[in-house]
Amino acid sequence: MLFDITKRTIDLVGASALLIIFSPIILITMVAIKVTSPGPCMADTPRRVGKNGKLFRLYKFRSMILNAHGLIRTDPKFKKLYKQYKKSSYKLYEDPRVTKVGKFIRKHSIDEIPQFVNVLKGEMSIVGPRAYFPDELEEQQEKYPQTKKLVKEMLTVKPGITGYWQVTGRSEVNFDKRIEMDAFYARKRSIGLDILILIKTPWAMISGRGAV
Repeated sequence: MLFDITKRTIDLVGASALLIIFSPIILITMVAIKVTSPGPCMADTPRRVGKNGKLFRLYKFRSMILNAHGLIRTDPKFKKLYKQYKKSSYKLYEDPRVTKVGKFIRKHSIDEIPQFVNVLKGEMSIVGPRAYFPDELEEQQEKYPQTKKLVKEMLTVKPGITGYWQVTGRSEVNFDKRIEMDAFYARKRSIGLDILILIKTPWAMISGRGAV
C-alpha cells in the first residue's frame, strides 16, 4: 500500500513537472510534424493493453504517415513488410512508413512525451512495462507459448513510459526476452528499482541505442 501511494505521488509530481519542462520541445515537435507531413500531430494508433488487461488510448506524437498502423495490415504494397513486422517481434529497423521528423523523435524518445498525460490520468506510470497492442500480445504468445505466465505477471502493474527493458535492450531484444524483463519488473517492483531505471533513462534517450 505504501509503495502504491508513493509511486502514484511520484507519478503525479513527476509527470506535471516534466510536461512543463518539456513544453518547448512539445511545441517544436508539433510544428515540425505539421509542417513536414499531412495529418494530426498525435499518432492514430489502436488502444493498448493496460493493467489487468484494460484497454486505453496511449498518447504519442505521430512519427509515421497517416493511418500507418492500419495500412501495414490492409495495403497490398505493405504485405511483405507486415510479415517482417510480425516476424521481428513487432519492431522494424527500416520502416518506410516513418517520416523524416519521425525518425528523429523516435530515436530520442521524443514521441513518447505525450504519455505523461496518460500518467496523470492513471492509465500509465512513469516507470513500468511496455504498453503492448492486443494483437501483438496474442500473436507473440502463440509464437512463444512459454511466455503466457510472464504476460499475466506483467499485466499486474501499469505500463510505463520507461522501464527495465527500455533502458537495457530497447528494440534489440525479442519478445520472449522483453516480456521476461517486464515480468521481472512486475515481480521485483520497488521505489529503488524505479530510481535506478530513471537514472539510466536519459542516456537511453540521448544515445538512441536500440531505438527504431
